[in-house]
Amino acid sequence: MAGSLPVRLLARLWHGLGGRAQWRLLWLTQARFMVGVCGVVVDERGHVLLLRHRFWPAGSWGLPGGYARGGERLEDALARELREETALGVEGLRLLRVTSGYRMRVEVAFAGRLAGGPARLDAREVLAAELFPPDALPEGILRAHRELIAEALAG
Repeated sequence: MAGSLPVRLLARLWHGLGGRAQWRLLWLTQARFMVGVCGVVVDERGHVLLLRHRFWPAGSWGLPGGYARGGERLEDALARELREETALGVEGLRLLRVTSGYRMRVEVAFAGRLAGGPARLDAREVLAAELFPPDALPEGILRAHRELIAEALAG
């Protein structure tokens, strides 16, 4: 098996590097991504929390979320973003969807229940936060967010 000799040598070299050197080599050679998180967060009536964000196009509504920090659990990232932007909490999170294929990011969506209140908005980022019945969602929601809401409420 002459073809497997280079693979065995490469594996031996890899194992000989040790953990720190392996991580450095991976860091230098692998793509790095931002990881976005969002959540379909509903209250006890099943109404969906939507935000109007200062950095989104005017008139648009969307799901709460943001970006994970290095070493942060994704569920914790969503809870942190929601707390920072609205002072609200979330519980019972379940993974809804992972979307990849973007050039520099991966998006992870969760579904969960609203915890705490009342909302206290960070006006630097969030213009409004409202709960909407699923059958009366406002205009201006991203198609992907509408799909996530439908998926979360179906299952």
